[in-house]
Amino acid sequence: MNLPLFIARRYLISKKSRNVINLISGASIAGITVGALALLLVLSFFNGLDTLIKSLFSAFDPALQITLTEGKTFAVDERFDPVRQDPSVAVFAEVLEENALLEYRQRQAVAKIKGVPEEFSQLTGIDSLITSGKFKLYENNRPMGIIGYELAYELSIGLTFLDPLYIYAPKRTGGNFIIPANAFKKAYLYPSGVFSVQQEYDAQYLIVPLDFARDLLNYENEATSIEIKLSPGSDVDEVKQQLNSMLGTEFQVKDRFEQHEAFYKVMAAEKWAIFLILGFILLIASFNTISSLTLLVLEKKKDMHVLQSMGIQPRSIRQVFLIEGIMITGIGILSGILLALLFAWLQMKFGIVRFPAGGAFIVNVYPLKLIFSDFVAVTAMVTFLGWMASVIPVRVLGKRYFSSFDGTEINS
Repeated sequence: MNLPLFIARRYLISKKSRNVINLISGASIAGITVGALALLLVLSFFNGLDTLIKSLFSAFDPALQITLTEGKTFAVDERFDPVRQDPSVAVFAEVLEENALLEYRQRQAVAKIKGVPEEFSQLTGIDSLITSGKFKLYENNRPMGIIGYELAYELSIGLTFLDPLYIYAPKRTGGNFIIPANAFKKAYLYPSGVFSVQQEYDAQYLIVPLDFARDLLNYENEATSIEIKLSPGSDVDEVKQQLNSMLGTEFQVKDRFEQHEAFYKVMAAEKWAIFLILGFILLIASFNTISSLTLLVLEKKKDMHVLQSMGIQPRSIRQVFLIEGIMITGIGILSGILLALLFAWLQMKFGIVRFPAGGAFIVNVYPLKLIFSDFVAVTAMVTFLGWMASVIPVRVLGKRYFSSFDGTEINS
């Protein structure tokens, strides 16, 4: 029988002579439980948001995007024939983006027009992002536009097909313009749909036909990027490396992560910053364990001297209180994990935490995703903090009260 473990278990469940020790022990377990629960839930909510945003970006962004290494627009010519003919490339779409001024019923806003070909709906899952109307680039040979949710709200756009949406773009031809209005080329179209992806897109994008954008901006076969959808079973990294070899250093090929590299890095940094902040709170909560063990050592010092007189080594006596602290930490961790799993099940089943009513969100329920590595990281951190909180009082007080026994302390 493991004597230190047996004694530690009895001390944990037995009633102490001073009720405050029971209260502090309970507070220690509760603090660790709440801390572990909060940490797991926050990380899980971050995982859910990250997964949701990635799925939305995946529905709007291409698997691979080709842009100039330096510069903005380039001619789409025979240099790209090998890319078109590559069996791994399912959809090859030329895209032209430029800033423009939008006007609708005397309301104005600066936006980014994105000229896309008919294949854009095959390239992305834009159809799943439409909140009202339809994804249509043409109707009866008349150009149509699909506008971001926030941009549509700013301009008070309705899909009535009665009032056109005017677009003003600076003329690329040189010259002195006495009248400022002559420096812009004007065109119009009718909105056919409203999409919602993420605030960055919703507040600035207007999707228009590629021919319409080129005519407005005085381009012939130029593009700002080429967006690619891969054939089923194709490896993104392998195809990316092949395209880089084909196109050389003049162009760069980006996957979905690289298209939003800064955003994903910020998301990861925020997640682990929260992890460290809540970890600091757990560190403070572990002081309860120090207090509990300190009071327990003071209360049981006579018992420890009796054990020493029976031949029990001081090292084994220290292990009693060390195990006691680890058991308090273990109960807190286990309770926190079980409560986190319960709350996660309730959230996914009933949607307890929801976005504010009336908000423009793709989903109503706050997304949550459990990842095993988060549970491992939280368990490791809480275990380490609990171990440290147990070692400190045992070492400090142990040297004073039961490192050696000469029979004098038992009567004190």
